[in-house]
Amino acid sequence: MARKTVAAALALVAGAAAAVTVNAPAQATPPGTKDVTAVMFEWNFASVARECADRLGPAGYGYVQVSPPQEHLQGGQWWTSYQPVSYKIAGRLGDRAAFQNMVNACHAAGVKVIADSVINHMANGSGTGTGGTPFSKYDYPGLYSGSDMDDCRSSISNYQDRANVQNCELVQLPDLDTGEDYVRGRIAGYLNDLLSLGVDGFRIDAAKHMPAADLANIKSRLTNPNAFWKLEAIHGAGEAVSPSEYLGSGDVQEFRYARDLKRVLQNEKLAYLKNFGEAWGYMPSGQSGVFVDNHDTERGGDTLSYKDGANYTLASVFMLAWPYGSPDVHSGYEWTDKDAGPPNGGQVNACYSDGWKCQHAWREISSMVAFRNTARGEAVSNWWDNGGNAIAFGRGSKAYVAINHESSALTRTFQTSLPAGTYCDVQSNSPVTVAANGQFTATLAANTALALHTGATNCGGTTAPTTPPATAGASFNVTATTVTGQNIYVVGNRAELGNWAPAAALKLDPAAYPVWKLAVNLPAGTAFEYKYVRKDAAGNVTWESGANRTATVPASGQVTLNDTFRS
Repeated sequence: MARKTVAAALALVAGAAAAVTVNAPAQATPPGTKDVTAVMFEWNFASVARECADRLGPAGYGYVQVSPPQEHLQGGQWWTSYQPVSYKIAGRLGDRAAFQNMVNACHAAGVKVIADSVINHMANGSGTGTGGTPFSKYDYPGLYSGSDMDDCRSSISNYQDRANVQNCELVQLPDLDTGEDYVRGRIAGYLNDLLSLGVDGFRIDAAKHMPAADLANIKSRLTNPNAFWKLEAIHGAGEAVSPSEYLGSGDVQEFRYARDLKRVLQNEKLAYLKNFGEAWGYMPSGQSGVFVDNHDTERGGDTLSYKDGANYTLASVFMLAWPYGSPDVHSGYEWTDKDAGPPNGGQVNACYSDGWKCQHAWREISSMVAFRNTARGEAVSNWWDNGGNAIAFGRGSKAYVAINHESSALTRTFQTSLPAGTYCDVQSNSPVTVAANGQFTATLAANTALALHTGATNCGGTTAPTTPPATAGASFNVTATTVTGQNIYVVGNRAELGNWAPAAALKLDPAAYPVWKLAVNLPAGTAFEYKYVRKDAAGNVTWESGANRTATVPASGQVTLNDTFRS
């Protein structure tokens, strides 16, 4: 947990209450051809189970990471999940049976499971946990007492002092003495219980606040000591504890990667990314976990977030195309209150509803997972840039991506090492022909990307994934500006489009703002009418001007509609 975000959250507490082989073990570095993790932040286990089958497996995600499953502090805020009361699987996201069902469903879909694991500390305050366990600070009956905590009973105040960082309390959270044999045994027992349910690996929360030797000892006690570990160790310049200290236990999250991507996308030039990775001083690629954002950093503002529109989307496209590290795709929910917990207690009834953002399912992001799987092991080739914010590069003879972050369209002939043939641009679901010399000519609109790979050669078939999956239908793309509280919807003359009822209109997603997008399933050959509407927070509806728009779904695939909202 990022210390600033949690500090603010806990101040409130103090004031209020004081396709991989299913059963193959994961390795220290994610194995095989699938190294992308969908991080389903605060999704309940039943919703994750469904998503593994519906989207994650088909898209090619190798892993899903679930939020902490253990019993925790009661409360509606998200950070209560990071305050353990016991090691029972009894949090707000589901009980033991729901967790087991989720693991089984994800394995059946070819997706491995990583559990976010909180083992540095216990819950602050006192009361009854989400599983009915009574507790008070330093006393967790049947598990820990004050003698199992570090002696420092004050908050961390000096990140230049190793003992202060690793023995004192992270924003008042009682710090476990992980140097104590009993504590190590209880933590290992919890992780082994999760392994017994089929978990393939762990994200170790707040790893920097535990000595690396303590974590190595705990890992050695696991029934599968080779279980995948991804350690949260936030880099801070000049700090006493370095993330690289933890490389002996597993992968370590490289926070500088996400911070630098934000700076480059917002203030610098994409051309600077030509040697992005170890040449920038980062940890070794094979043991680095990377991300565009996570639940802490999107709230703290030190990285991009879904609120950054095209910057966020293009950063995600680049991350999945570039061969450094193992990527996490964060998938959370809309927020204005940084402490707010998940909508519906974590139940996701549908993507893009009730505030669930489903970044893992955005076409621009989801389509790049198969791109990455196809390109695995291939070096960067055919780099091109314009010296500014337009770049393109290949991954050997398997894949090629172009990203236009300029403010105007880019038309050029690109040189690839792809075999000659017709490919599907998985970003737009449009065909692209590569000539015998490896070249193709294309136009990229401002703030868009184009991505080709040898696994996607037919835009109308199963080799060209769409998100959400659609055998036939319409891909709506409308340029529309809005102010805070406004959203863009599409409505039309068919039931799938709301039968012209504004209340039943379909909300488009602003991932590539000012372009709003949505894919809708419609029967092949269907002719239909539609218009766009703007709604504000009070529910007021403004229809775009002009006549009804018309389109026809082709016999296979989608009709792509690129429109501009008519004021």
